[in-house]
Amino acid sequence: MSSKRDEIMDMAEHMIRKHGYNGFSFREIAASVGIKSASVHYHFATKAGLGAAVAKRFRERFEAELANRASPDINPLANWRNLFRDALNDDGLMCLCGILAVEGDDLPPEVAIEARQFMRNGIDGISKLEGHNAQDGARIMAQLEGAMLLARSLGDPQIFDQATEHLA
Repeated sequence: MSSKRDEIMDMAEHMIRKHGYNGFSFREIAASVGIKSASVHYHFATKAGLGAAVAKRFRERFEAELANRASPDINPLANWRNLFRDALNDDGLMCLCGILAVEGDDLPPEVAIEARQFMRNGIDGISKLEGHNAQDGARIMAQLEGAMLLARSLGDPQIFDQATEHLA
């Protein structure tokens, strides 16, 4: 992947996490990265293609980091919680796929598919942890995403900690 492509995706991810999928344009991405709008189109023919690529990359990075943190000495749910908390600590913004999920039906199909895949993989991953099932997976994913939403909307990261302390 070229570094400009990475920069474009990084900026798109930040803008989606901050303003939602409909809260950015190729022109804004180009200005932020210091290129012409046509250069964004060179790497991504459509906004939907960019959004889907960003969501897929987010999911893959999340899953890789979760695997990297796996240890028999650490409660696996604590890893899930800590990964969400670290994202909140980094910039105070929501999980990318959480924001995309809120926009749901307004998303292009390819973006919605990637956002849903993140949620499905999360539910499945938590469900497979020892002592958990599909109902637990859905409940815990909802708690993590909801705790991020509350913390961001109230401007208080401690809300996340309070809502998810039982997972630590």
